[in-house]
Amino acid sequence: MPIAIIADTHDNLPSSARAALIEAEEIWHLGDVSRGELLREIQGLGPPVQAIQGNCDPRGLAPETLTLQRGSHLFYLVHEPPTEAPLGVTFVLHGHTHVPRDETIRGVRYLNPGTVGKPNHGAPPSLAWLTIKEGQAPIWEIVRLS
Repeated sequence: MPIAIIADTHDNLPSSARAALIEAEEIWHLGDVSRGELLREIQGLGPPVQAIQGNCDPRGLAPETLTLQRGSHLFYLVHEPPTEAPLGVTFVLHGHTHVPRDETIRGVRYLNPGTVGKPNHGAPPSLAWLTIKEGQAPIWEIVRLS
């Protein structure tokens, strides 16, 4: 199950990202779409979309957090990285920093795809693929965009 993970589009979805998203089985957007029109455009690409509210999004655009079960794994989606993961969650996916992340803290894996639309801190535009196969650890791959 390849899931495309994006964050921090900030009203800018490059054509290279669009092409990648069409190939996904699901798209998870970790906040800061910046306008509802772009979220609707992403939803129109075909794969089902799970999106959460970012600090630069209009209020009510999406829920603040989502907890999703895929296979035997529990994923917590939030825009700003929490200091502690909710009980039972083994993966926290977040945006906000615009910098890719793959770090395990106290048994919880924190993942950030970086930013699709507004690079800063020296990190290039990027998205991530999360591949989930039953009985295996999820595979996280950052893809730099041109």
